[in-house]
Amino acid sequence: MVRPLSNDLRKRVVAAVSKGESCRAVALRFGVSVSSAVKWSQRYRSTGSVAPGKMGGHRKPVLDPHRAFIVKRLSQTPHLTLHALKDELAARGVTVSHNAVWLFLRREGLRFKKNAVRS
Repeated sequence: MVRPLSNDLRKRVVAAVSKGESCRAVALRFGVSVSSAVKWSQRYRSTGSVAPGKMGGHRKPVLDPHRAFIVKRLSQTPHLTLHALKDELAARGVTVSHNAVWLFLRREGLRFKKNAVRS
């Protein structure tokens, strides 16, 4: 992923736009895109800062606080489907997607394979 441009450049671009130059002229002069000049100016007007927003990062899994409930339900009903588990979580006020439940189970090593041999 590309790093954000320096705050110094952002400040110079915003200062030039604030003095009345057009975003297109400023973008051409400083070698940045017109959309960057516009967005930096908007950010400065709304927040008072030209600093870039947070990029990337790690999002904590939504289902971690409900791990005990999920493990308990799977031990009580080992043939519980992902959709049924998702519906039970929704009844508890936890709205998640089918994929979020699957990823949680996979990450926790709680996956199970259903087949005709199992009872």
